[in-house]
Amino acid sequence: MNVHQLSGRLAKVAEYLPAGARFADIGSDHAYLPCYVCLKDPQAEAVAGEVNQGPYDSAMDEVKSHNLESRIHVRLGDGLDVVQPGEVEQVTIAGMGGPLIRDILARGEDKLTAVNRIIAQPNIDAQSIRQWFYSHGYNLVDEQIMEEGGHIYEILVAEKGDPAGAYDPVNREKELWLGPYLMKEKSQAFRRKWQEEMAKKTYILDQMQKASTVDTEKVELLQKEIKWLEEVLSK
Repeated sequence: MNVHQLSGRLAKVAEYLPAGARFADIGSDHAYLPCYVCLKDPQAEAVAGEVNQGPYDSAMDEVKSHNLESRIHVRLGDGLDVVQPGEVEQVTIAGMGGPLIRDILARGEDKLTAVNRIIAQPNIDAQSIRQWFYSHGYNLVDEQIMEEGGHIYEILVAEKGDPAGAYDPVNREKELWLGPYLMKEKSQAFRRKWQEEMAKKTYILDQMQKASTVDTEKVELLQKEIKWLEEVLSK
């Protein structure tokens, strides 16, 4: 990899790291993100965490190929086990499902004492991460949604602070699901994602209502979500 070959979604994640970042990249995928950041910023340092030996070896090779061994520490371990409390100030976790990212943060919460910014890029279910931030004292400060290679990705950026700051108390449940910043912006990628989701939910609702036994609770939830999507997408 040279500095210019990072995927669009990871380049966007990198934009949210401050100058002179001291960060941990969990599930580091060849350490591409740490190498990219450290090649561009001579003050940056990183821990690249991998849970399996093969990806760990690939990350080591990548770091060595750029002579970055003194600034990027590749470590084998599960989630945030690869860092010591107070060692890093930012955490990036990209390219996993939302529930897995949430579980990594929950299991490694004791490692987040000095962490002032978390940047998460879930492939699915961003809502579970927003919920975790909200219930663990993190303020959602920015969000992005983008399309790349036929997939739609969300990026969530949170800092320690008032978790209610990003949300309208009346619409909080809806905003936790759809994203308070993304709902305001309503970009093309946002519209595409939720139009497809609404079509799926409408189909499922239709099938459920035809069934011989109806799960009233699930039907009501689907009706509520479809109504929300209609409101958000029509404005």
